[in-house]
Amino acid sequence: MAELDPRIKIRHLQCFLEVARFGQVGRAAERLHVTQPAVSKTLRELEDALKTRLFARTPRGLVLTAAGERFQEHAATGLLALQQAVESVAQTRFLRETVLKVGALPTVAARLVPAAVEELLAARSDAVVDLVSGPNRFLLERLKSRDLDLVVGRLADPDAMAGLAFEQLYGERMTVVVRPGHPLLAAPDVEPASIARFPLLIPGRRDITRPLVDRWLLAHRVPPPIRRIETVSSDFARAFLARTDAVWIISEGVVALDLAAGGLVALPFDTAITAGPVGITMRADERPGPLVALFTGILRRRAGELRATTAGPDNS
Repeated sequence: MAELDPRIKIRHLQCFLEVARFGQVGRAAERLHVTQPAVSKTLRELEDALKTRLFARTPRGLVLTAAGERFQEHAATGLLALQQAVESVAQTRFLRETVLKVGALPTVAARLVPAAVEELLAARSDAVVDLVSGPNRFLLERLKSRDLDLVVGRLADPDAMAGLAFEQLYGERMTVVVRPGHPLLAAPDVEPASIARFPLLIPGRRDITRPLVDRWLLAHRVPPPIRRIETVSSDFARAFLARTDAVWIISEGVVALDLAAGGLVALPFDTAITAGPVGITMRADERPGPLVALFTGILRRRAGELRATTAGPDNS
């Protein structure tokens, strides 16, 4: 296969195809918005590079030679392929600029993020939100691999934050909840240790909030429960509490709507020592695009409203 002469440019192909289309230099010049001498010069350059004549002059204008006909077929296909390649890149850039990939802990997926997404879509009707919920470490790994644009959740341990930057939005504590009508709700001055008599649902050992739960149980001298279920499935926990007298220790944000609607009831325990920062995590070496910047701005304002409605020592 002969090497492509570096003198052949896209403009040579465009000029050749227009002259072949109209059979006239003048019409091709009008189409290309250049002068006739410029078209003639471009054709000469192309024929020199190919070392062959592409057109023959006739009384009716320019017609393709046999070599010109072969060149036309491949030049048209090549130029079309190049145009399609350019359009594919533009489409990819458009999708990158309009698709927001968000990772959210279940805490914020139920409490902060829905209102923020609603506001984003009202401001940008072209935006598509790809939301993934799951454990904090899983989300951070996807953020590092660029599968996510940002993560909204709790501050991770230092070893998991390498290459990432965290911005706190508010503080959140754990809460201890039961179903309405639970026996502990009728007991006067109920003590934390009393929950050990009932099935206890707590986050799994790999969950970021598990150390906070263990700290609280130890601080309040709660004996090991007779029956313990470790899970991060809020759907399972809600269904299990509805059927049993189980006690669920979970981040307050996960059950905020349940508490407001009366579907669950918080036991009157002090859980201040479980408070931890919730915020936005992004890659430290990357400047956010317009869509990410818009969404983070919305999150900051919505978090401010949340702090105002839940003012307390752990939400400052």
